[in-house]
Amino acid sequence: MKRVMAQARIELALTLRRGESLLVSLIIPVGILVFFSFVDVLPHEGRAVDFLTPGVLALSVISSAMTNLSIATGFERHAGVLRRLGITPLGRGGLFLGKTTSLIVIVAIQAGVVVGAAFALGWSPQASAASAVVALVLGTAAFGGLGFLLAGRLRAETNLAVANALFLLFLLLGGIVVPLSRLPSGLADIARGLPAEPLTTSVRAALMQGAWDTGSLATLGLWAVITCLVAALTFRWD
Repeated sequence: MKRVMAQARIELALTLRRGESLLVSLIIPVGILVFFSFVDVLPHEGRAVDFLTPGVLALSVISSAMTNLSIATGFERHAGVLRRLGITPLGRGGLFLGKTTSLIVIVAIQAGVVVGAAFALGWSPQASAASAVVALVLGTAAFGGLGFLLAGRLRAETNLAVANALFLLFLLLGGIVVPLSRLPSGLADIARGLPAEPLTTSVRAALMQGAWDTGSLATLGLWAVITCLVAALTFRWD
């Protein structure tokens, strides 16, 4: 366990030192929240900050659990770092646990920053904290599995392009800034098949209605099982 925690601290320090990671994990999500809270141009009902905050929390999970994790791990695999660490006393299991622990800490930091910014903007949630936490945990598992899947199967440069493209896709079609009801029917149907939609919907139900959206949580849990299982079965270390 000491080795795992030491690796988690290293992973956390490396993530916080990378400017591109901070850009995707904190600056872009908080920037979206602040900008669109003041510039009310998005098609939604009610106050902008109330609608945007759950979506930005979901986006924060996607940015760290998928985009940052997959890109960093993919380049580590390309450079042979994963293979070398896997044969140390830490072991492959310890390396994955260290990365997962670091990811959980980063998501918690992101959530704190986003919530703090939202309150500063006048956010007044009707919240079920337990439901929101469950949704964010399941979302972290689902997108973390997807991040490991991309990192373990694609070349580093291809993984970089795919991870960023998926981030943009989920931002636009995940119900994060634009409600699915405002999308054309074909796009809305595609969006409902993406893992970002149940994450956003369940967090929004928790924070705007104080409710448990069991259907979205179940779908998100299924995505988590599938992505983690496929990643574990197909991950290549070099």
